[in-house]
Amino acid sequence: MKLRRPRSWVQWLRKLCQGFCLVLFLWLVLAARFGDGKSASPLLSLFFDLDPLVFLSTFLSTHAITKSLLFALITIVATLLLGRVFCGWVCPLGAAHALAGWFRARRKGRIVAETRSPWQRVKYITFTAFIVMAAFGVHWVGILDPMPLFYRSVTTGVLPAAQYAVEDTSTYLYRADPRVGGVRATAFSEPVYQFFRDKVFQVARQSFDNGTLISLLFILIVALNFVKPRFWCRYICPLGGMLGALARRPVMRLHNDPKTCKSCGVCAMNCPAAAQPDKQGDWLPTECFGCWNCVASCKQGSLSFRFEPPFTKAETGAIDFSRRMTLAAGIGGLAAIGGLRVAPQGRDKQPFPDTLIRPPGARKEREFVQRCLSCGVCMRACPTNGLQPASLEAGLEGLWTPRLVPKIGYCHFECNLCGQVCPTEAIQKLTVPEKKQLKIGLATFDTSRCLPHNYGRECLVCEEHCPVPKKAIYLVPRETTLRDGTKKTIKVPYVDPDLCTGCGLCEWSCVFQDRAAIRVTSANESRHPNNQPILPGAYSGAATGTSGTSGSGGDPYGG
Repeated sequence: MKLRRPRSWVQWLRKLCQGFCLVLFLWLVLAARFGDGKSASPLLSLFFDLDPLVFLSTFLSTHAITKSLLFALITIVATLLLGRVFCGWVCPLGAAHALAGWFRARRKGRIVAETRSPWQRVKYITFTAFIVMAAFGVHWVGILDPMPLFYRSVTTGVLPAAQYAVEDTSTYLYRADPRVGGVRATAFSEPVYQFFRDKVFQVARQSFDNGTLISLLFILIVALNFVKPRFWCRYICPLGGMLGALARRPVMRLHNDPKTCKSCGVCAMNCPAAAQPDKQGDWLPTECFGCWNCVASCKQGSLSFRFEPPFTKAETGAIDFSRRMTLAAGIGGLAAIGGLRVAPQGRDKQPFPDTLIRPPGARKEREFVQRCLSCGVCMRACPTNGLQPASLEAGLEGLWTPRLVPKIGYCHFECNLCGQVCPTEAIQKLTVPEKKQLKIGLATFDTSRCLPHNYGRECLVCEEHCPVPKKAIYLVPRETTLRDGTKKTIKVPYVDPDLCTGCGLCEWSCVFQDRAAIRVTSANESRHPNNQPILPGAYSGAATGTSGTSGSGGDPYGG
């Protein structure tokens, strides 16, 4: 049966609100990328602040309340009064699902009324498991929570792909310079390219490790709308599970007038949540998005939303989610903790993975993963593209959390944006002078690849790029014998571990492009006193020897 859906002013208002929130969300993603020396807007964390699941899970895992997350109380109060309107009116990922559902409806033509499904309980199981995990210090909510998931997907996949398509298509047209009659194609393509370059992208294209995997997951989530409308929201979304639990007895309730209702099922056909508006006394407030489709589609005017006292018993249905199922979900969450922490990286001591270089201001590893949402805001804000989503460097618990990859981008000496934009303060807010005093790693030479150390050739690139005022990389003259027997004095670089901050600029700029001759590891980081390879009080004088090897900081610091 193909339906023409009537529109009410409430539906138009909802669509305008959805569209505005989606556009605002995408604008905030774009606004997170700044030039050097800029400060971040507090609005960047707006949608994270409004997310009550972020608030609850962060509180349970850290036993600390972040002031900005108190805005989540607005969403909680709105849900208690109006039901799951956040899902239907505000959530930007929900808006993306609604848009995909619109395309599905246009392609399919036939709409079938749906009733409750036992699979709708899955989102409550997911929510319960995540909350139990958070209570035991595992903050994995960001993997499936819609705000971090959508932000991470747009940052690491959608936006880089869009920028690639615009830039490369424009470059191709510019070089080919095709004509249609007497009109050049570049007359149209260049203004479009310049608009996106200057007004939308503004900065160089970013690229991310794991971006393809994150993008494929996002595409799958959106594509599921062609199986069922709002599939993710109905069956999986943990935030939907939390809001559904809060919306069991809302103040605003659907009323179906039995005197005029003909049980035609048209309202159920237009319901994207399978909330059963056609079943008198069996409407599901825990599933209803407050989209108003059912009210607008009823030709008899039998349906209406009314405000009733919250403590009066509502004549509604409910999803069967028993205490036994709650207990099973909690046990599942506990089992997941064991799976996440079985790897060596799940320990808060050793080993300290050498490639796990956290952003400046990151808390100690255990506390860091207890706060981090893997949302990607810091990665988007990083001006050098050096922050990348981790794979298994921090274990499965630290999946897609930020780490610095110096070969891709370095930590800018004058930048502290990652701490400014972090919505849960996993990365602490530091002033630029405070940030300059922190060490996130230590540079070490691979002397078998270093030109002065092993090849007898001058190279000053790492020393020249070192941003520390008193260079952490210094040069020591050394006499070397060339192949023809002649002797030559060259300047050999060494690292002063007392000055090196581990910013990675030396590794990024090294002339060895495949694997740098100087590399930064997590050793010597300020946040972990145990990860200190340099013994306190070790000799730190200038190097004068002629040895061809250099360990952490070179031979002069061997103790």
